[in-house]
Amino acid sequence: MNQVTSESAHHIANLERTENRSPFDWLVFIGAVAFALWHIYTNLVLIEPGIWQNAIHYAGFAFLAAVTTTMFVGPQSKLAFGLNIAFGLFIAFSALWIAAAENGLYERTLAKTGLAWQFGVIDWIAGFAVIIGAIELTRRLTGWIIPALVILAVSYILFLGEHLPGAFRAASLPLDDVLFRSLYNDEGMFGIITTISSSNITLFMIFGAFLVVSGASDFVIEISKVIAGRFKGGAAFVAIISSALTGTISGSAIANTASTGVITIPLMKSNGFRGQFAAGVEAASSTGGQLMPPIMGAGAFIMASYTGIPYGTIVAVSVVPAILYFLSVGFVVRIEAVKHQIGTEQVAAIDKQKMLAGLLNFVLPLGVMTYLLVSGRTPSFSASVAMATLVVVSFATPNKMTPKRLSKALALGIKTSIMTAVLLVAVGLINNAVTTSGLANTFALMIAQWSQGSLLIALALITVASLVLGMGLPVTAAYIVLSILSAPALAGMLADSLIVEQLMTGISDPGVAAMFMLVDPELPARLAAGLSEADARALLSTMPFDLSVALRPLLVDPAVMTTFLLTAHLIVFWLSQDSNVTPPVCLAAFTAAGIAGSKPMATGVEAWKIAKGLYVVPLLFAYTPMIGADFPDLMRLAVFSLFGIYALNVLLQNYAEGPIPIWGYPIFALAAVACFIPLEWALNIVGAIVVFTMMLYTKRTGGTEAAAST
Repeated sequence: MNQVTSESAHHIANLERTENRSPFDWLVFIGAVAFALWHIYTNLVLIEPGIWQNAIHYAGFAFLAAVTTTMFVGPQSKLAFGLNIAFGLFIAFSALWIAAAENGLYERTLAKTGLAWQFGVIDWIAGFAVIIGAIELTRRLTGWIIPALVILAVSYILFLGEHLPGAFRAASLPLDDVLFRSLYNDEGMFGIITTISSSNITLFMIFGAFLVVSGASDFVIEISKVIAGRFKGGAAFVAIISSALTGTISGSAIANTASTGVITIPLMKSNGFRGQFAAGVEAASSTGGQLMPPIMGAGAFIMASYTGIPYGTIVAVSVVPAILYFLSVGFVVRIEAVKHQIGTEQVAAIDKQKMLAGLLNFVLPLGVMTYLLVSGRTPSFSASVAMATLVVVSFATPNKMTPKRLSKALALGIKTSIMTAVLLVAVGLINNAVTTSGLANTFALMIAQWSQGSLLIALALITVASLVLGMGLPVTAAYIVLSILSAPALAGMLADSLIVEQLMTGISDPGVAAMFMLVDPELPARLAAGLSEADARALLSTMPFDLSVALRPLLVDPAVMTTFLLTAHLIVFWLSQDSNVTPPVCLAAFTAAGIAGSKPMATGVEAWKIAKGLYVVPLLFAYTPMIGADFPDLMRLAVFSLFGIYALNVLLQNYAEGPIPIWGYPIFALAAVACFIPLEWALNIVGAIVVFTMMLYTKRTGGTEAAAST
């Protein structure tokens, strides 16, 4: 994993500290501050040409990654550290050379009739340097999985593809073409994904650092205590609320767990919760922080760039699902608190000074940023204005953003961005290979074939793939890879439900009907009268993949298709979070276990049970019109789903407001199903009434048993 030695860790820490710095540490600190200011300036004023902005972005972070990590685990000599500096400078200058050499490359290639890309010697050296640098630095920061995928992806389009069988076979490209596509394509190293990092993610990381330095994170903890202190098991609700709010700051479930968990996990344990359960709640809540608007980690920016759907739209449709997730975690806490008779008295110690000091610094900047995002302003502009708002507002609080604090916040923002920035540049190489080879279409065809038209099986396949990817990839990278491979196929399967309806009612357009002759020459005549549901589904399942892709835009309204695309990306985004809390590799849960002193794997299982909303909500996305529904229907879906989610939690926890009788299990199960059936008033109401009645029954019988036992 992260190969940071003691000396490297010293340099990382000194990006924030202001004392005991060596001259080199001061240079790195000043450079990090300047680099942060450049990110703000270039996105607001300068507007660099895309490749220059991304090359400078990569150059700076590559240097910082090189000097704050080392090639080998263990003590680092001065010679090794000097080599790291030279390595970082070499990669940085190579990245700048690539940007400067672009126009000359085009001119030389055109002059030579354009049969091959006319790279010069320095171009070749610089090109290999930035690629090898991305692979090595990503290895240092994240381990071997992503570098291995990068090497495999580049090899696939260079020579490996032509040797593979069946659908995975792909033509090999010349080395100069692979290098050009890797460096200059929109899907390559300095393309779309890196633009997301340089234009959006880094600015939001800096904004998060501003919130931390200004004391906003302290406000989050204290206000959570005020709200949660009114409920049984209030300490666990502190974890839920603080993690939801802190998710807007950290952008990482693991960082969220580490930062809030050191406070909330001991608080929960002192409140009477089991250490394993306390750690599970923190891990599950911190994972949910990545789903909470307005920032939603890095995923929302990537989603907006990939789909072309406005960021404000993505945030708006994500509010209710995120609330459902946290209420799902809250139900588990409520059941555990009732089961073990845990009270509220341990949440009384509220630091009002911290709460008031951080109030304005949290609420106003975040409110301004949310308003700007929803109103259609760019994420980079919104984040920059939010930072400016925080600086101005801070002078009305004890936590004034003085020049010293400003520089600390800017350096901290750059520090927290190093891994993500280098990672996304490296992932660009995978994206380029997938796009160039057509592997995404191959993967989509595989999903369609393996699932045999079943949306549920397709979701299960994507869930397994996300878990496997998440074992070695950070969540952001897992989402990128999985969305490239599976989101288009999933969107198509969602659209197929509408196509089945049209095939059943009949297709009157002769041009559209004629396209079905490729499947069966007699089909156009039959389609005019309509098919049975079984025949319609059988037709779609046997239709050639390319034909189904061509037909969807003709049979499904473009606006509806956009909704399906957004739904598919949200499903993939939610499922990509599961590796944080799902054994065998669940880093957020392991982080929480370390704080709680509980068994890591047992904590992972506990966190997985608590975070089951990660699977329930994507099913709601897939089988209900939750995405794109008007407000009344959305509220109906949300309210009745809550009853269903509570019933599922009861079944998993074997407890409600009291013990569940044997005959109560099937009743809760049937009621949950009735609550989840979309927009069926009668069944939804009956299901909700049954769940509520069973809650009251178990509360009464549980109270009677408790009284008898005393």
